[in-house]
Amino acid sequence: MLVLKFGGTSVGDAERIRTVADLVRQALPKRPVVVASAHKGVTDMLFRMGQEALHGKINLEPLRERHLKIIRDLGVPETVMENLLDELANLLQGISMVKELTPRTKDYVASFGERLSVRTIAAYLAQAGIPAKAVDAFDLGLITDSNFGAANPLPEADQIMHWNIRRIEGVPVITGYVGKDKNGDITTLGRNGSDYSATIIGAAIGAEEVQIWTDVDGVMTTDPDIVPHARPLDQMSFAEAGELAYYGGRVLHPSTLIPAIRKDIPVRVLNTFKPESKGTVILRQTPIKQVVKSIGYKDDLFLITIVSTRMLMHYGFMAKIFEIFGRHRIVIDMIATSEVSVSLTTDSDVNLDQAVKELSQIAEVTVEPGKAIICVVGEGIKRSLEVPSLVFGALRERNIKVQMISQGSTQVNLALLVDSANVVDAVQALHDSFFDVQKPVIPALP
Repeated sequence: MLVLKFGGTSVGDAERIRTVADLVRQALPKRPVVVASAHKGVTDMLFRMGQEALHGKINLEPLRERHLKIIRDLGVPETVMENLLDELANLLQGISMVKELTPRTKDYVASFGERLSVRTIAAYLAQAGIPAKAVDAFDLGLITDSNFGAANPLPEADQIMHWNIRRIEGVPVITGYVGKDKNGDITTLGRNGSDYSATIIGAAIGAEEVQIWTDVDGVMTTDPDIVPHARPLDQMSFAEAGELAYYGGRVLHPSTLIPAIRKDIPVRVLNTFKPESKGTVILRQTPIKQVVKSIGYKDDLFLITIVSTRMLMHYGFMAKIFEIFGRHRIVIDMIATSEVSVSLTTDSDVNLDQAVKELSQIAEVTVEPGKAIICVVGEGIKRSLEVPSLVFGALRERNIKVQMISQGSTQVNLALLVDSANVVDAVQALHDSFFDVQKPVIPALP
């Protein structure tokens, strides 16, 4: 079996959905399972509708018109969306009445994008002569924890989904992004979580491959919005792609590779707009032909410096710091320590003020916004002596100050903290250093 995941741009209008149907038809001999995102822009629209309902304003018309245009262009019955729109209208009315929008309710609101999308896609596939059935992932057994907004699947979901998906006649068209907790409440897997849904489902059914269909030619050497001549990679290892996803690779959700690694399932990133492009395949191991594979970045971070009020850090000081951050669900990206201080970065602004207030009772705390992590990724970094000097040389030429440095134990990445204002210059400088065709490729040590 083959999992084909289509992102928001890939199902953004009727023309793209026709392309999706062609791709599904070509995959029929391999028994495809389709996982779909909401139509482009719809999730943001739903979040706005939730906030507006909180302040007494309910207007479903823009959402209705967005979907009606796609449905009419495809020629499928308008009835495919009516029940869900009625359900959403009742939900928004409830939010307006109680004047409350909890994380649980916000996930419920957000789920309608994928639920509407799969019904439209399945109806068109059936009309095009491809037997298909729209299914919500939670009805197939995608059970998650109750961490609304960033839920994770529970282990028992695997076996339940395995049998439920295999029993479906025709092509299953399954919602990405959403699940349900054990209480029956709808959860979401985090923004862009449909990639994660695809590999969860792929692992459950033992897929031959998971294909992520998006709007770029694969995983790129860097963000093409910053470096227009960035180019796609043929192959990446799971370790490389995982680091890049975490540090802002912008093609995959950070958790996407976890189920694929567990079941050793290849993940292929492809371009719906250029189906003939071979894309990037992500495998457990790949040949190290080039030391650095890609450059990612993560912007809009806070740098938090915590200085012990004692001369040296006392026993339990670090444990207390992480206990506070953990309790407030604040995720740490980078960390550096000395005898008297801890510096760390996060992109979490929710609950940050409260965490800083608690930390201030045991230490002196400063918070600096406007920071960014630049991450150089490649399996060959650990076998090269030249990467650090090239990195610092390239940044020095642009007068870019590095404020923190980090390298994980796998030595697949080298991460640096800079001011957000320097992101574009830093990425361009590093890309020129490692991917300029006029320069020799850095050899890896044997």
